[in-house]
Amino acid sequence: MMTASDRLHRHHIGWLLLALMLVIAPHGERVPWWIILLAVALLAWRLYLTYYGLQLPRKWLLILIAAGAMGGIYTSYGRLFGRDPGVTLLLIMLALKLLEMATLRDAMVMIFLCYFLVITNFLYSQSIPTALYMLCVVWVTTATMIGFQYRTRQPGYWYQLRSSGIMLLQSAPLMLVLFVLFPRVQGPLWGMPQDAFAGMSGLSDQMSPGSLSNLILSDEIAFRVSFTEKIPPLNQLYWRGPVLWDFNGYTWTAPRMAYLVRRDYQPLADPIEYTVTVEPHSRRWLFALDLPARVPPRSQISNDHQLLYQTAVSNRMRYDMTSHLKYRDNAEPGRYDLRRALQLPPGSNPRSAELAGKMRNAAVDERAYISAVLGMFRNQNFFYTTVPPLLHENPVDEFLFSARAGFCEHYASAFAVLMRSARIPARIVTGYQGGELNTVGNYLTVRQADAHAWVEVWLAGDGWVRVDPTAAVSPARVEAGVAAAVPQSEMRALMRVDFEWLLEARLTWDSLANSWNQAVLGYSQERQVQLMRRVGIDDATWRSLVMVMFTATGGITLILAALMLHKLRALRPDPVVAAYARFCRKLARRGVTRHASEGPDAFRRRASAARPTLARAIDSISALYIRLRYGDTAGDTTSNAAHAVDIVQLRHEVKTFRA
Repeated sequence: MMTASDRLHRHHIGWLLLALMLVIAPHGERVPWWIILLAVALLAWRLYLTYYGLQLPRKWLLILIAAGAMGGIYTSYGRLFGRDPGVTLLLIMLALKLLEMATLRDAMVMIFLCYFLVITNFLYSQSIPTALYMLCVVWVTTATMIGFQYRTRQPGYWYQLRSSGIMLLQSAPLMLVLFVLFPRVQGPLWGMPQDAFAGMSGLSDQMSPGSLSNLILSDEIAFRVSFTEKIPPLNQLYWRGPVLWDFNGYTWTAPRMAYLVRRDYQPLADPIEYTVTVEPHSRRWLFALDLPARVPPRSQISNDHQLLYQTAVSNRMRYDMTSHLKYRDNAEPGRYDLRRALQLPPGSNPRSAELAGKMRNAAVDERAYISAVLGMFRNQNFFYTTVPPLLHENPVDEFLFSARAGFCEHYASAFAVLMRSARIPARIVTGYQGGELNTVGNYLTVRQADAHAWVEVWLAGDGWVRVDPTAAVSPARVEAGVAAAVPQSEMRALMRVDFEWLLEARLTWDSLANSWNQAVLGYSQERQVQLMRRVGIDDATWRSLVMVMFTATGGITLILAALMLHKLRALRPDPVVAAYARFCRKLARRGVTRHASEGPDAFRRRASAARPTLARAIDSISALYIRLRYGDTAGDTTSNAAHAVDIVQLRHEVKTFRA
């Protein structure tokens, strides 16, 4: 049977609704619109029932709503399992739980579910604003839980929030110790569902007309780079990604299985060292300056110098790299590689093949032919644009003879086709070119808008040589970036900042976000081992880390407990408790001792029976104490004048009591 002390009151429901709305709010832009309407309706329904003191709905009605919601979620997502449908289902179940919540025990279950729902927000974003907002949500949720400890009165909004803030501050040292010392594992603690990677923009293992130009509209960050020494010029920053070999007349694709045979090359300059922090993109490839001289941990390098991680990059990664910007790739490729780099689908782009034959016959050698093709792009009416026209069945023919306007993939594809048509092996390399220098943090930010494609041709004596046909049409693209290369009318699509103060604010914020990524989100197992070595723990196994963690948490707990005990001793004693304790001591001297497990009313009855002559005084003092200690205004010594009068009366009666 539910007692009065277990019953929920209006202020409990209000606080809980506030905490629930705060934790649900960030999901508003991710879940279907009807879910938000349903959740708001359920919350408003519970608020209405609480305000007018009406009965909660029947179980069968809640089951019917839950079944309908599950059907709607299945219709919207096509499944009930996964990140998005799972979070959506949890939102609806939380809102329905409100309509059957009747006791404080149910409310505590809701509180813990709110804490769990806070974690789900980090499945979508782990940025600084998300972390700060979730911290505020935890603050309010903890304040709500504190309010549940007061059965008959409301302690006050500021008191709950202040107490919650103090508790969170006290837990901060423990949180820091657990973050630093908790043993890291390779990869995430749990497997992310596949839909967690849906919507990630970035390079693909395919390239068709317009595929890279779509990325120009994305201002999302691909990766950040910190150089050990001076940052090289922008025109030397070619970030190597997927290498495309196969062409079906319209689309270029990378091999399904990369050949993990590293090709040697001859460095022609000193290497440069840098650190890359790549954002998750759900693909295996990593990025490095052309040409990578080392392989990151748990990665491999293919025969076309492409870096491949052992699994899909589903979390932010940080790795050290070394590259040679000047090199000679004079390793002899296999016959299969050369045949693959010459293949063209029969009958595709016939006018381009005819043009290649004429230009090759007019050229002295292969190098002269390459120069002639680049000269055609440079001197004829070809234009670089981020909004190229649509191309159809023979895209290279349409581009060379009619459209003559395109993005980097158009020029790379046309150049590679002209090379293969002239029996010069060619392949397309996709990646990024350039980057934005952050003067605040002194690092380079490479965005999806910096996506680029160039060509590598095989020349006897020189091996694979990089040729960037886009640079022949628009030198500004590789010298100063995309924003400097496109017409002024297309600048708005690039989302670049023209105001100096706004640019400075953007760079400062990005530098702060980069520091957050490096220090918090990028705290991996390798960095944990390095940190332990700095403090003298050379063998940082999970056993040693657990021992240090428990020692540190135990020490912090003891320190906090000592501080709290010291504070309690310094507090002014409760006058009601002090007066009643004096009363009990007087009775103890007459042989009537209160037991530790004995309540004030039970002690009153026993003391009155043992000392009948003092029964009236004992009953009066006990009644005053029970009213002051357990009444509606218990513990609130400043609520009203009558309360203060009762305290004075209690002190007076105890003082005059003669046992």
